This record gives sequence, structure tokens and C-alpha cells, in this order.
Amino acid sequence: MASTSDLAPNRPKPATRARATSKPREEQLEDQIAQLQADLKSITATLAKLGTEKVNEARDTAKGEMRHLQQQGQHVIDEAQDQAGAMEQQLKDTIRERPLTAVASAVGIGFILALLSRH
Repeated sequence: MASTSDLAPNRPKPATRARATSKPREEQLEDQIAQLQADLKSITATLAKLGTEKVNEARDTAKGEMRHLQQQGQHVIDEAQDQAGAMEQQLKDTIRERPLTAVASAVGIGFILALLSRH
């Protein structure tokens, strides 16, 4: 039968065992940290891509709304010009039909404006 002293050299010393198991743990931690860094880079890239897509989508929506508002504004301007042209034509027709009334009205309006500008 073997004595305990015969078995002792076969057993690793406690300090040696701690070093042998700590190195793989350190390597495991390094591997896990590297994996986490890779995951974070991947998440960052995905978020950047999503952010860019959302910005592009918002830009396209804004451009569409801007075009729509420009068309509406142009329509309103065209209608105002048409109404101003119709009023101008109506005024010209009235002046042709009643020239003396038009001259008297112009003189009266001029006189009132002159009175108002003095004060």
C-alpha cells in the first residue's frame, strides 16, 4: 500500500492549481469581453442604420409635404390673381359705362385722402 508521502508528489500544489484554473478563467473573461465588444459594435451599427433610415424617411415625408404646400400656395396665388383681374375688369367696365361718376368718385377720394394726410 502507498503512503501519503508517495501520493503527495502526484497532487498539484494549491498555488499551482489556482494558477492553472485562473489563466483559463482570465482567457474566458477576455473572450467574453471581446464578444461583448463585438456585440456592442453590432448594436451600434444597427442603431446607426435605423437612425439613418428614419432620418431619410422623415426627410422624404417633409419633402412631400413641402411640395404639397407649394402646390396649395400656388393655387391660392392663382385664384387671388384671377379675382384681382376680374375686379380690375369690372372697375374698367364701370368707368366706361359711367365716366363722370368715376371722375367724381376719384376726385372725392383724393380730397378725403388729402384731408387725412394733413392731420
